Amino acid sequence: MDIAYIPSPSRGVLYLGPIPLRGYAFCIIIGVFVAVWLGNKRWVARGGRAGTVADIAVWAVPFGLVGGRLYHVITDYELYFSPGRNWVDAFKVWEGGLGIWGAIALGALGAWIGARRRGVAMPAYADAVAPGIAFAQAIGRWGNWFNQELYGRETHLPWALHITSSEGGRVPGYYHPTFLYESLWCVGVGFLVIWADRRFKLGHGRAFALYVAAYCVGRGWIEYMRVDDAHHILGLRLNDWTALIVFLLAVTYLILSARMRPGREPIVEAGAAEGAEAVEAKGDAPEGDKPEGKDEAKPEDGAAKPEQSEKAEPEDTAGTATKVDMAKDTAEAKKG
Repeated sequence: MDIAYIPSPSRGVLYLGPIPLRGYAFCIIIGVFVAVWLGNKRWVARGGRAGTVADIAVWAVPFGLVGGRLYHVITDYELYFSPGRNWVDAFKVWEGGLGIWGAIALGALGAWIGARRRGVAMPAYADAVAPGIAFAQAIGRWGNWFNQELYGRETHLPWALHITSSEGGRVPGYYHPTFLYESLWCVGVGFLVIWADRRFKLGHGRAFALYVAAYCVGRGWIEYMRVDDAHHILGLRLNDWTALIVFLLAVTYLILSARMRPGREPIVEAGAAEGAEAVEAKGDAPEGDKPEGKDEAKPEDGAAKPEQSEKAEPEDTAGTATKVDMAKDTAEAKKG
């Protein structure tokens, strides 16, 4: 008798009147908020403006959701387009099924569009949001727990996941909680990127490349444990091959980028540094400098006029006295 295991929720949706509240959707939404919040803090610390990360996320998130769903539907097309299946189910994202590979690829395209509109370099933005994406994945994986999906092989370990649903070909029992393994791995990846970024001052997209490479390592062995249906190539699941190829590309980028463009970008957002310097300069200047200058100028102009008038008055008095003396002399001369 098993005395310890991870229970599965009896259902993945609660109803608030007629409104369904789905655990899978909540996990995705919370993950997005965490990624934007942390990305904004890192962006501002690098010298960018507050709000830029959120503005670009408005483009990245919808593109990412579409990309994640497309990857899932394309790689598992038989779930939606086989005989007896309803192709409309391909649009039911809330029921689960988002491929991280498609989400990152198309989400990056959306972020690139948003970054260009904002005048921001895409590699710097990717570095800022990299650990936040890892934490968002860690939260999002709990959506699989709500849906009782994507578990591993059967096990009787104390942390086994108890699957109770028999829908969709599931067999109730105790299995490896691969959703939990990947969630913990993503948390570790997020902290790894934060530490490495502080230690080595990663720039030009290298923090993001480190996140991708580290995630692929974990996804490889976790994917190997899963027992859900998947396409196989040369004995390996399709996602294992994807993880291997993406890992090699990320490591290659890390090496080449470090050689060609070492260090960090001095400026991550045009105008942000100048604006900060202007505010600092304005704050350092004493208040009322300009009014004082004007007040000082007025007395100087006013002081000059009295001096001129004072000098002029003695001159006029002396001239009048001279004329009076000359008139007296002339009168005395006539009498004599």
